[in-house]
Amino acid sequence: MKEEALYPLKFYPQFKEKIWGGDKLKHFFGKNSTEQTGESWELSGVSENVSVVANGALQGRDLSWLIEHFGSALLGNRVVQKYGNTFPLLFKFIDAKQDLSVQLHPSDEIAKERHNSFGKTEMWYVLQADPGARLILGFKKETSREEYLEALEKDSLLNILREVPVKAGDAFFIPTGTVHAIGGGIVLAEIQQTSDVTYRIFDWNRPDTDGKLRTLHTKEALDSIRFKAADQSFLSPPETNEEGKLLCNSTYFSTSVYSISTQIERNYDHLDSFVVYMCTEGSMTIEANKYSEKLSKGETLLIPASLGKVCLNSQQATFLEVFVP
Repeated sequence: MKEEALYPLKFYPQFKEKIWGGDKLKHFFGKNSTEQTGESWELSGVSENVSVVANGALQGRDLSWLIEHFGSALLGNRVVQKYGNTFPLLFKFIDAKQDLSVQLHPSDEIAKERHNSFGKTEMWYVLQADPGARLILGFKKETSREEYLEALEKDSLLNILREVPVKAGDAFFIPTGTVHAIGGGIVLAEIQQTSDVTYRIFDWNRPDTDGKLRTLHTKEALDSIRFKAADQSFLSPPETNEEGKLLCNSTYFSTSVYSISTQIERNYDHLDSFVVYMCTEGSMTIEANKYSEKLSKGETLLIPASLGKVCLNSQQATFLEVFVP
C-alpha cells in the first residue's frame, strides 16, 4: 500500500449498554445510541471490539487490517517499534447517568502476567456535569491494607475515599492502582491504554440487569491498589501550549485541548506518531494530503502519522488532540 492512500480516518462508534448508562450521548452528540448507553467506543484496537473505518476509500476495513497493511505510515515508526502491530490507545465518550462501580486497574506488569494485557492508565476530560456531580479519586489519607479491608467488611469504604466536585473542562489523570469512580450526572471523554481489565471493589450493592449482584474482585485488586492519600497530582490543570492547553503528558499519551474560530495549521512531522482528534464542541474541516473531512461535536478522527501537516478550519470548535509521546 502507498502512503498516499491514507487520509484522515473516521470510525463507526461502538455503543455499550450499561446498567449505569443514560441517553446524553444521543441527545448531546446526536449518536444513534440507546436510552441506556454508558460508553461509545470511538477508536479501539481491543480484541473483538476493533474499530471499522466509516469514511472514504477504506470504509469497511478495520483497524487491525490498516495496521497490517500500512504499519508505520499509519502509526509512526516509533510507535511501531514500541507496540508492534497493537494500537496502543482506546478512546471513549462516557455517559454516567448513575454512579459507576468503585474500581481500579492493574499495572502493565500485573496485567501482562495475569491477563496478557496492557495495564490501564487513563485520563478523563469532563464535557458536562450536573449540579453536585462528583468523582471518587483515591483515598482521603494514607491507608493501610488492613484499614481498607476493614472498611470493605463494614461496608464503609466510601468513608475513606476522596470525592472531587467536577465541572465541564476539568481534566483528571488516573494512574494504574488508583481507586476511582465516575459519579452520576457526568459526561466525559476518556483516553486510556488499550485494555479492558478492571478490578471492581464496590458496586453500591445494586443488582445488574439479570437481578444478580455484579462480581467483585477484592482479592485480585489487593496487589494493585495505591494506598497513599490522593492529592492534587491526580488533577491535570491546563498549561499553555501554543494555541491550545496541555492537559496531560504521560508515558502513554499526550493530550491537549484546543478552541479555534479561524484557520490554523498543525505540523506533526516531528511526532512520529498518529494523532487523534475528539471534537467536543462545534465542528471543523480537516484538510491533509489533498483530502478534506468534516468533524463535528461527538466525532473522533485519526490522522495517520504519514500525513504530517494538517489544516484546520472552523468558525467555532473545541477538540482534544492526542498522540503517543
